[in-house]
Amino acid sequence: MSTAFSRRGEDASRRGWQYRLHLDAPLLLALIGVSGLGLMVLYSAGGEDTSLLVRQLIRLAIAFATMFAVAQVSPRLLVRITPWAFATGILLLLAVLIGGEISGGAQRWLNLYVVRFQPSEMMKLAVPMMVAWYLADARLPPNRFQLIAGGILIAVPMLLIAKQPDLGTALLIASSGFFVLFLAGLQWRLLAFLTAVAAAGAPLLWHFMHEYQRQRVLTFLSPEKDPLGTGYHIIQSKIAIGSGGLLGKGWLNGTQSQLDFLPERSTDFIFAVLGEEFGLLGVALLFTFYVIIVIRGVLIAVQAQDTYTRLLAGSLAMTFFVYVIVNTGMVTGLLPVVGLPLPMISYGGTSIVTLMAGFGILMSIQTHRKLLPT
Repeated sequence: MSTAFSRRGEDASRRGWQYRLHLDAPLLLALIGVSGLGLMVLYSAGGEDTSLLVRQLIRLAIAFATMFAVAQVSPRLLVRITPWAFATGILLLLAVLIGGEISGGAQRWLNLYVVRFQPSEMMKLAVPMMVAWYLADARLPPNRFQLIAGGILIAVPMLLIAKQPDLGTALLIASSGFFVLFLAGLQWRLLAFLTAVAAAGAPLLWHFMHEYQRQRVLTFLSPEKDPLGTGYHIIQSKIAIGSGGLLGKGWLNGTQSQLDFLPERSTDFIFAVLGEEFGLLGVALLFTFYVIIVIRGVLIAVQAQDTYTRLLAGSLAMTFFVYVIVNTGMVTGLLPVVGLPLPMISYGGTSIVTLMAGFGILMSIQTHRKLLPT
């Protein structure tokens, strides 16, 4: 018995304070670094509006508190609540289609009078959790039946969200579920087949797209055709980023943002403000933080001790990577505009809380591991 107590004390000393608080130090420090840089950029992008900065600080505080709370939840409990969370999310998405509030031409919000929120946000976590839960006890790589069933679990919420319409979030949720299937051992031949099917189905997708979505694709292909209309955002964004050069124009000295040439500079196009004021070095610093976050998430997935946590952690890390690539790609004109914010940098509330809840899951997976005897 004395040996057992001694081993427990040794394990506690090996783990350190971050394990006792269920926090992962490298991931936490990288998130704090990104948030600090984001507040600096937001203060400039918002026209030095202190009230905007205070609101963002409050949202970040709520987001970090959410991360800490989720990190205390053991993976065993996450497994048990996963199907209930997924089913609740589907019901809420159906409620949005039936009686959701319309804002900006889209029916995405559900007003419960106590709180007003987008159920699609919770599906960013519920979908990968559900697919990982389904495959947790399966023999991997999954067979055809399991792949079809996993595809249905992804397709149902994706189609419900695309109907709102919110194509950007729908594709992001689809990618989070796809990453679970990919990490479970999706064969390259099947992946190539699915890619070919998606390419062949592009004309059909074009037929069902809304007019504003088609216009975004056309603008992406040739923004110069309408430089003062639909192409204005992309043109001004590329001008801002290109004018930043190596060192940038200096904090609060960006002409495109400070003189109101750059639209949506506090939200979707805040990366252009960063590029103009901090230059290539500032962009490199931001991507260094992002790379640390993604690599740490992948390492947590590699060190996970069961199939559910391994698939879920890997999906969360790779989905965050997609977040970054999609936003920076659309701001630089490499991808169509889909309305996704830049993680931890753009002004916003619900998306930050959801994102930090995902990082809380990663910390839970890492800090609830059982140390193997040495």
